[in-house]
Amino acid sequence: MAQTTPNHTQTVSGWAAHDSSGKITPYVFKRRENGPDDVTIEILYCGMCHTDLHHVRNDWGITMYPVVPGHEITGLVTKVGTNVTRFKRGDRVGVGCLAASCLECEFCKSSQENYCDQIQFTYNGIFWDGSITYGGYSKMLVADQRYVVRVPENLPMDAVAPMLCAGITVYSPMKDTKMLNSPGKKLGIIGLGGLGHVAVKFAKAFGLHVTIISTSPSKEKEAKERLGVDHFIVSSDPKQMKAGKRSLDFLLDTVSANHSLGHYLELLKVNGTMVIVGAPEKPMELPSFPLIFGKRTVKGSMTGGMKETQEMMDVCGKKNITCDIEVVKPDQINEALDRLAKNDVRYRFVIDIAAVSPNL
Repeated sequence: MAQTTPNHTQTVSGWAAHDSSGKITPYVFKRRENGPDDVTIEILYCGMCHTDLHHVRNDWGITMYPVVPGHEITGLVTKVGTNVTRFKRGDRVGVGCLAASCLECEFCKSSQENYCDQIQFTYNGIFWDGSITYGGYSKMLVADQRYVVRVPENLPMDAVAPMLCAGITVYSPMKDTKMLNSPGKKLGIIGLGGLGHVAVKFAKAFGLHVTIISTSPSKEKEAKERLGVDHFIVSSDPKQMKAGKRSLDFLLDTVSANHSLGHYLELLKVNGTMVIVGAPEKPMELPSFPLIFGKRTVKGSMTGGMKETQEMMDVCGKKNITCDIEVVKPDQINEALDRLAKNDVRYRFVIDIAAVSPNL
């Protein structure tokens, strides 16, 4: 394993964590030359995902330091390889979680690259040439064209950036469970954060009845008035949870904090499905009785394949769906990460990579 190879000749400025303190500091590193299948991208914006927080602090024990986070990237193409036909200089593009896959397995061949067992991610992964991947907290990125999507012209590049992770993470399971073809069906969304609020927007755009299940009563007014949520359940209120028993067709669990699934499952109708997209640090409790007595299904979902990601982005363009964001400058990254750890953001931080930061 090597951080770079002889082909890494391009000097890039970025921001990295160097140890489990998670503190982000300026970092200069090398990226590979633009190859035949590559596009070089000037990064304009990069969303800040909860996964970034886990990686910089090594919560999952898999971080390879120094780590340059960021997998919600939007920018402009500045160079294309000789084999690239889908993009040209000046195109508005995005890069999400995926950097490489085997290209040969059943999942790669069916555009479910995210489930390839050799998948490598945009940061903290090992690219085909053996180098460690560095993400979007940087000025420039070289990406294989297979893992790049086009950003619709009508969408702002800052507010659309989180859709490359948050958006596809909720869109994919909603499509997989046919929620997007079931107007009038009742969807419950556990958690109203970066993932949850985007799920609300997709659900309302496709005619679903939406219930938010949250530990925060203070979010009810905003959920209903700003996002158009139909119903709100405070999960810590036994009466509200009981009143919601067997009322929902689907549940989408977006929570990354540790929690048990048992009392949420009771909200599902018989034959209902819960999809987990949040990634708590510790194993979840999954009582057997709510499953057995409700003939319920619990499944997981991870981002989406590239064809589906482009489809999601096109849907966002047609229905004008973007993320509600707070834009920060690079010198505010550490403050933003601390606030993200406290869920103190409505609803996603996005770094303005090109912003002048006098403290850096």
